[in-house]
Amino acid sequence: MATSRPNVVVFSLLSALLLVSTMAASAMEETFVQCLLDNSHPSHPISEAIFTPQNPSYSSVLQSSIRNLRFNETFTPKPFLILTALHQSHVQAAIVCAKRDNIQMKIRSGGHDYEGLSYVAAVPFFVLDMFNLRAIDVDISTETAWVQSGATLGELYYRISEKSNVHGFPAGVCPTVGVGGHLGGGGYDSTIENRWVKIFFWAIRGGGAASFGVVLAYKINLVRVPETVTVFSVAKTLEENATDIVDQWQHVASKLPNDLFIRLVIDVVNSSTQADRKTVRVTFLSLFLGDSKRLVSIMNENIPALGLSESDCIETSWIRSVLFWTNIAINSPTDVLLNRTPSLVYLKRKSDYVKEPIPRAGLEWIWQRMIELQVPQLIFNPYGGEMAEIAPTATPFPHREGNLWKIQYVTNWNQGGLEAANYYIGLTRKLYGYMTPFVSKNPREAFLNYRDTDLGVNHNGRQSYVEGRVYGIKYFKANFNRLVHIKTKVDPSNFFRNEQSIPTLPY
Repeated sequence: MATSRPNVVVFSLLSALLLVSTMAASAMEETFVQCLLDNSHPSHPISEAIFTPQNPSYSSVLQSSIRNLRFNETFTPKPFLILTALHQSHVQAAIVCAKRDNIQMKIRSGGHDYEGLSYVAAVPFFVLDMFNLRAIDVDISTETAWVQSGATLGELYYRISEKSNVHGFPAGVCPTVGVGGHLGGGGYDSTIENRWVKIFFWAIRGGGAASFGVVLAYKINLVRVPETVTVFSVAKTLEENATDIVDQWQHVASKLPNDLFIRLVIDVVNSSTQADRKTVRVTFLSLFLGDSKRLVSIMNENIPALGLSESDCIETSWIRSVLFWTNIAINSPTDVLLNRTPSLVYLKRKSDYVKEPIPRAGLEWIWQRMIELQVPQLIFNPYGGEMAEIAPTATPFPHREGNLWKIQYVTNWNQGGLEAANYYIGLTRKLYGYMTPFVSKNPREAFLNYRDTDLGVNHNGRQSYVEGRVYGIKYFKANFNRLVHIKTKVDPSNFFRNEQSIPTLPY
């Protein structure tokens, strides 16, 4: 019996600590809810926007924008409250109350948050969810649109197509990405104004808007597109000369006409020529702002090894090209883009930038490493074009001239739990390590919107400039210090923060 007493004591202590923690959370929730109600605008009651764990809809609201199932496990920390703001005054109330009680606020607009930074924290926190604030006002006469931060890219694309078949907007290929996170972190889209104080504008066009405040809406420039665009998807394996084609692509992709984009998706599949053997497959995905005849001519001049023919091409409208790129049947009703539900998988993403063509021997070495690992996929997105014509200091997004393409490491799996996560994340890190000789250095650059906490994290309390610099330089290069100075000026108490936000200067 004596040997069991320490276990009983420990269990009792843990139970007591859990009880105290639960009571503290309950008291915090009660106080915070009352503050929200006290600060509610009479014309816009806030009560129906408040969801606590006692509300039957709490779980569905929390999970509605979670794409990465790694952060939807039973052991994942959950917010003590979700505020689904219905009006600007609700956002203001959230900030007032959170600042009063020094409570961590997470800002969520869409859910394509690879590391869960908008809805997970190690300290008690609540989520300000913007998904109800998703109005879109398209003005074809000025070729602009106001879009609220809670809208998705699919909703934006669809609303533009309702007004015009010769206008579009250059952004991501996945329609369930949230506009707020995309524009705030991407920094290379055609954004001309936002409903916020002007001095912040430079910082939030690529610096991660959630480091500086809550952006309610963006004004964007629409771009003109032809009535007919052309897409194609052509896959080649190593046995079908994929290495030669990739080698041609990497020397010309960043120099092709500005109206042609060709992405590579590289994965491992079963060989069609040898049983029980794996091979690398490269899928060439393209969008061309023109007809198939001209596209084939450009391709045969620049990447003849692909052997593209008009039969490989599909001529369609710009809005239907969005469906094509999202693996939706191209003849589907376009209102499918209004579906906000993301695909659900366990995932890990990483990113890199390539500044010099990879030697052919290097490509062959990479293929062998991929065959050994079998996961992840690699996605090569070419740069150049108009991006290379913009100064790296024009926005916080610095990855412009000098980059041939961006790499996204894509690993998905279906098993829950830490063991599976550690296994697949480990494979992703291993391939990332193999790629070291072929990518940018000093710093090894990374894309903010492919969040990767492997690059470093900061604490949720008083964040360290030294810790923030570790990931900040990789995301922003020389622009990091300017972001820190702006952050220190506009948010000296570091209220708007997450694990990879911009830190303030030390006191």
